[in-house]
Amino acid sequence: MAIQKLLSLLFLQFMLSLLLTNAKSLKLGFYNNTCPNMEDIVFKTTYRYISRAPTLAAALLRLHFHDCFVRGCDGSVLLDSTNNNKAEKDEFPNLSLRGFEVIDAVKSAVEKKCPGVVSCADILAMAARDAVSMIHGPYWDVPTGRRDGRRSIAAETFPNLPPSSANITLLKQMFAAKGLNVKDLVVLSGGHTIGVAHCKSFSERLYDFSGKGDTDPSLDSKYAEKLRIKCKPGDASAIVEMDPGSFKTFDEDYYSLVSNRRVLFKSDAALLNDKYTRNYVKLQAATHGSSFANDFARSMVKMGKIGVLTGKAGEIRKQCAFVN
Repeated sequence: MAIQKLLSLLFLQFMLSLLLTNAKSLKLGFYNNTCPNMEDIVFKTTYRYISRAPTLAAALLRLHFHDCFVRGCDGSVLLDSTNNNKAEKDEFPNLSLRGFEVIDAVKSAVEKKCPGVVSCADILAMAARDAVSMIHGPYWDVPTGRRDGRRSIAAETFPNLPPSSANITLLKQMFAAKGLNVKDLVVLSGGHTIGVAHCKSFSERLYDFSGKGDTDPSLDSKYAEKLRIKCKPGDASAIVEMDPGSFKTFDEDYYSLVSNRRVLFKSDAALLNDKYTRNYVKLQAATHGSSFANDFARSMVKMGKIGVLTGKAGEIRKQCAFVN
C-alpha cells in the first residue's frame, strides 16, 4: 500500500511537471506575426453578444473553467458527440453550459482573416477574459499558443469538475490536482458573483439537507425562506441569481454573501470552513474587494495554463465543434 501511494505521488509530480513545461510554451503575442489582428477580432465579436446579453459573460467564464478542468484547456468541451463517442458537453454537469454560439462566431470571424492559425482553446480563453472585462470585471493578458485536443470524453467530467455540493476538503484536493492552490480556489470561486443557478442544483439545502426534510443549518434562515418562495420542491426549471441585484456585474459582493451565509451552493458555503479561505472571504467583504480584481486576474492566467497542448500536439480545428 505504501509503495502504491509513493508511485501515485511520483506520477502526480511527473504530470504536474509536464503540465508546467507545456504551460511555459504559451506566450503573449503568440499570433503577432501569423494573425496580428486576432485579439481585436475576438474582442469585437464577443462584444456584439455581451452588449445584447450580459449574462453570457458568466456562461463564457464557466465554459472556460469547465474546459480547463477536464483534459486541460484544450477546447475539448466545445466538441460535439459522435455516433461512437459521447462528448463532455453532453454529460450531466455540462448540460447547462451556454455560450457555444459566441465561440463559433468568433472562430468564424478569425478564420476569415487567418485560416487554420488560431486554436479554439485560445479563442475560448480570450473570449472569457473579454466578456468579464465588459461587465466591469478585471482584464488580464492571456498568454496564447494553445492547441486543440482531439478527444472529448463524457465520463471524464464527473471525476474532474468540482461539484456544487463539495466540501472544503474535496475542493482543495480537486484544485490541487490541477496545480491550483488554496488561494486560487477562494479567488476563482469569486466568479460566482455573476450568473444564475437552477434551483435543482441546491434544493437539497432547502428541503432535505440530511435526509430528514430539514434545511442546511449553514444557510441563513431568512435567505432560505426567500429561496423557498422561488424554488418549490421538485422544481427543475426555475433559476435564481447567484449574486442577487448585481448578477450581471462582476464585483466583490460575492464575498459579503459568503460571509453572511447567503450563497446557493454548499461549495461556496464551504469557504468558511477553512482558516485561509475564511480569512480571505472576510478580508474582501470588509475591504470591498481591495485585492480581488488583481487576484482574480492572476488566478485566471494560472488556470488558463492547466494541461495545455502546445507545439505539435493536438491540432488547430477548423470548426470548434469538430476535429479536423
